[in-house]
Amino acid sequence: MEPLRDDDPRAIGGFKLVCRIGSGGMGQVFLGESAAGHQAAVKVIKPSVLDEDSRARFVSEVDSLRTVYGPFVAAFVGADADAEQPWLAVEYVPGPDLRTLVVGHGPLPLAETASLGALLAEGLGTVHDAGLLHRDLKPQNILLSPYGPKMIDFGLAVLAERRTTLTATGFVVGSVLCMPPEQARGEQRLDRSADVYALGAVLLFAATGHYPYEGPTWQAVALRIEDPTTPPDLTALPPELLPLITDMLAPDPSSRPAPAEVITRLVRIIHDQGLTALQAKRRLTELAPEIVVPQLPASALGPEPVADVLTYTPAIVDPAAEGEEGDDEPDTESGDVPVTLPPASTPDIVPAPDGSSSRSRGSTGVRLSTPLRVAERIRAGYAREARF
Repeated sequence: MEPLRDDDPRAIGGFKLVCRIGSGGMGQVFLGESAAGHQAAVKVIKPSVLDEDSRARFVSEVDSLRTVYGPFVAAFVGADADAEQPWLAVEYVPGPDLRTLVVGHGPLPLAETASLGALLAEGLGTVHDAGLLHRDLKPQNILLSPYGPKMIDFGLAVLAERRTTLTATGFVVGSVLCMPPEQARGEQRLDRSADVYALGAVLLFAATGHYPYEGPTWQAVALRIEDPTTPPDLTALPPELLPLITDMLAPDPSSRPAPAEVITRLVRIIHDQGLTALQAKRRLTELAPEIVVPQLPASALGPEPVADVLTYTPAIVDPAAEGEEGDDEPDTESGDVPVTLPPASTPDIVPAPDGSSSRSRGSTGVRLSTPLRVAERIRAGYAREARF
């Protein structure tokens, strides 16, 4: 998290902005706070990204994505495509992304990796049942909270693909490192198997710290992905995961397992470790550090700006935080911009009280007020007990 800059807005869409929490080709992401104290990730979209036709499609996307909800997708809060600064707000998830966790602390253990995959496969099932695809699943788009993983950043990935279809046939949309061959070739007609491939790449990264294909530029990576004679790099993958990940990364989309089969096979791996699915989920959630959410100081509170704010609806829409149309930057690990955790020495940031599990990765952030801490603990407790 970073402080607001001088040229950043202080309020948008009825939310007062607290700090920066991320950025990308589509715009800037802020932590916002509503008049009633509800916090959300507010994405302020660059006006240059949305022309008149794209704004209309954005409204259509928001309406369709309202129908998608579940415990493993970040909830939609509000949006305004017609504003001078187009914006949308989604549930704020107080946890690191998967890439940050793996890079900082190493690959996940076997049972935790299997639990992550089963939970995300169930989340993808919810998205697919609504007739949508994620199209840009990657470690940076998976947030790990104390109550389970959350998928983000696919609302505008859908929009971006539809837009570029009109202007650039064969344009590659998404992050190449986790992209299936058909998407790397620029094919527009993708199906659910594309998300299954991406999930396989995510699980490989979670278990090993590397991707199926890597290279110095996104073009080099794409060429390797497209070549059917070049197998994915599965080194260091636990043997228990090898058959499933191999199937999920199959070059032929029809050979990849459906999300339901992925869940069944991963739960079998969990059982073989002597654990129930719920026990594995608890272990996974304990890996996520407790991030204490910053708040606006009392001195910053005042009359809220009057704005048309959409009613909260349990749904999901989230823009692709990276990869602006026409971006020439390589979409490789070095080119990604994950949301990073603040160091404990950051001014006005103090460690949370030490009461976490011995398996916890640590905790960072500023202290919550007592009521908010109690509410968050109750919420996390219920979520940890929930079966996926």
